[in-house]
Amino acid sequence: MIETRVRQEAEALEREWACHGDTGIQRDYTAQDVVRLRGSVRVEHSLARHGAERLRRQLAELPYVAALGALTGNQAVQMVKAGLQAIYLSGWQVAGDANLGETTYPDQSLYPANSVPAVVRRINNALRRADQIQWSEGADGPDWLVPIVADAEAGFGGALNAFELMKGMIEAGAAGVHFEDQLASEKKCGHLGGKVLVPTAQFIRTLIAARLAADVMGVPTVLIARTDSLSAALLTSDIDPRDAEFITGERTAEGFFVVRDGLEASIARSLAYAPYADLLWFETSTPDLEEARQFAEAIHERFPGKPLAYNCSPSFNWRKHLDDDTIAVFQRELGALGYRFQFVTLAGFHALNASMFELARGYAAEGMSAYVRLQEREFALEEHGYTATRHQREVGAGYFDQVAQVISGGMASTLALKGSTEEAQFAA
Repeated sequence: MIETRVRQEAEALEREWACHGDTGIQRDYTAQDVVRLRGSVRVEHSLARHGAERLRRQLAELPYVAALGALTGNQAVQMVKAGLQAIYLSGWQVAGDANLGETTYPDQSLYPANSVPAVVRRINNALRRADQIQWSEGADGPDWLVPIVADAEAGFGGALNAFELMKGMIEAGAAGVHFEDQLASEKKCGHLGGKVLVPTAQFIRTLIAARLAADVMGVPTVLIARTDSLSAALLTSDIDPRDAEFITGERTAEGFFVVRDGLEASIARSLAYAPYADLLWFETSTPDLEEARQFAEAIHERFPGKPLAYNCSPSFNWRKHLDDDTIAVFQRELGALGYRFQFVTLAGFHALNASMFELARGYAAEGMSAYVRLQEREFALEEHGYTATRHQREVGAGYFDQVAQVISGGMASTLALKGSTEEAQFAA
C-alpha cells in the first residue's frame, strides 16, 4: 500500500516539476526520494507557495524586481503601501537588531539560527493584518502578501542544517531564500574581511539540501546562490579540483588555503552553482556596471537567460563611485543585463536610525516643535497613500472592533475607536 502511494505521488511530482518549468534545474535525487521524506500527511504552506509563485511570475514578467530590506513588520507594511512588489529580509539586519538572542551582533552568524524565520513570520503577520484591515473595511488597495526573499546566511552548518533552515523559512512563509558559499563557523558580511570559502562541491551540497527541503515541503521556493569569492581570500580545503586554479599554495595559521579572489573566481563558482539555483548572485565590492556586465555575459554564455541578483548595498559610498545620472539609471541598466532581483539590503536599518536620530536631535533642542514637524510630514504624505498617521487604525483597532461587534451581535459598548482621540482629531 505504501509503495503504491509512493510511486503514484512520485509520478505526480515529476509532472509538477515539468509543469513549473523546473526542467532547467538539476536535482541529484529522484521524485521517489522526495516522497519518501514527506511522510504520509501533506501540510500545505499557503503563504510560502503564494509568495514563491508570485515571485516567479515577477521575475519572468518584470524588467526587474526591486526590494528594500525590512527590519520590522511595520516597515514591510509601509514598503507595500508605497508600491514595492517584494520584501528583502537581510541576515545583517536580523543580527543588528531583530534576532532571538535579543542583543546586537555584527553579521557573523552569531545569532540563533531560527531568528530569520522568526522575522519572516513577523513580517508576514504584519502584512496579513494589513490585508485583514483593508478587506474588513471594504477598501481597495495593494495586494499585501508580497514575496519575502530571506537570508539563510551560510546555512548555520552543514547540509543537514541547510535542509532544516530551509524548512523553517518555508514554514514561516518565505518565497525565496539565498545561501552563500562561506564557511558557516567563520561567516562574515560580504563587505567585511576574513571571509573563508568552502569548496565548490560542498556548497553545491548546500544548494541540493535546500532544494530538497523545498521539494519535501511541496513549495516552489526560489533558491538563490550567492558567492563571496570576489573578495574572499581563504578556502577551507583543496579537495575540489574546480578550486585548484585559484589556490596560491600558501596556508594560514588556522590551516586555511590562501586563494586568488576576484571576478574570475566568482564566475567559475557561479557557473558551477547555476544548475542548482534559480538565481545567481555575486557579492560585489563597488557598484560597477562594467563588472556586472562581464559577470552576466560569462554566465549567459553557458546558461542563456539565467536570472541574476544584485545587492545595491549601503556599504557602498555611491556618490564616491558614480555620478547622479549613472545612479539614476543604474538599476535599469542592471535589469537589461539580466539582474532580475535587485535590493538594498540594509534599507530598514539606515532608514530607522537616520529618521530617529533626526527626530531625537530636534526634540532634544526644541521639544515638541520637532515632533510636530514629523506629524506635519505625515499629514503631507497622506495624499500619496500614507495611512499610519492614524496609528490606532493602522495596527487593527477597527478590525478588532468588528470582531467584538460580531461576537456581541452588534451590541458591544466597549469599542475602541468610537470616542477615541483618533476618531475625534484625525480625519478618516
